[in-house]
Amino acid sequence: MERENQTSIFEFLLWGLSEWPEQQSVLFLLFLWMYVVTVAGNLLIILAIGTDRRLHTPMYFFLASLSWADILFTSTTVPKALVNIHTHSRAISYSGCLAQLYFFLTFGDMDIFLLATMAYDRYVAICLPLHYRMIMSLRRCVFMVTACWILTTLVAMTHTFLIFQLSFCSTKVIPDFFCDLEPLMKVSCSDTQANELVLLFLGGAVILIPFLLILVSYLCIASAILRVPSAQGKRKAFSTCGSHLAVVALFFGTVIRAYLCPSSSSSSSVKEDTVAAVMYTVITPLLNPFIYSLRNKDMKQALVRLLRGQVLFS
Repeated sequence: MERENQTSIFEFLLWGLSEWPEQQSVLFLLFLWMYVVTVAGNLLIILAIGTDRRLHTPMYFFLASLSWADILFTSTTVPKALVNIHTHSRAISYSGCLAQLYFFLTFGDMDIFLLATMAYDRYVAICLPLHYRMIMSLRRCVFMVTACWILTTLVAMTHTFLIFQLSFCSTKVIPDFFCDLEPLMKVSCSDTQANELVLLFLGGAVILIPFLLILVSYLCIASAILRVPSAQGKRKAFSTCGSHLAVVALFFGTVIRAYLCPSSSSSSSVKEDTVAAVMYTVITPLLNPFIYSLRNKDMKQALVRLLRGQVLFS
């Protein structure tokens, strides 16, 4: 009965993006623009890959999956932040907060696993080129993406269930612009030791294991590229990996800062955490389409054909 009463009337207050009222209209327009560009850019990537048979390869299949995950990832947090800014309200219901947390973790972890999968794809393409078609078959690619979705769902369910077990004594201000694990634990009046341990070990594994796999893959790739005799071959190999490495550096740099580096509850630390959160929830999904399209000749040509209506369905 106590849990039912809490879930029916309890709500959180989100700290938001800024405390200054005069900045709200500017922030609303800025984040609305970034959200629209993010969704439009990633949709263009998906449409270009789906309608151009030249791009029906494992690398672009994973890129399309990453674009879908980015759209869903940013849609979990930004629309609610925009509504709160527009209505001058910081409230989010208890059930809405848990739902946002679950989907945020699901799609955020999906980004991490897909980046690792894309690194493995590049490793096979460059280090094992003669076996690439056999190893990266369509069935195996679908299996890998499906496995990523299953793993992220299980991880998100575990964290969300543990947060559900916590008690929140009164209306609390979450020091962020969306519901995340650490801010929720900070405002709980329960013992959060179990949550912190799970976040440390499970969350750390979800971030660090894919990151280490990416590093190992690119060490092998770099070693293979350095053995290529022609300079043109080296440039082509580095070109195919450069955009992925840029996304990895941007995304993992901010995620590791947010989740694996301890922060205090001071005002300056809260602002730093908010900036880091904006980087990996808004900026990275915004930049991904530009990074992959501007640095990829095939992608640029496919986008031009799509915008001109010259699609090539298989």
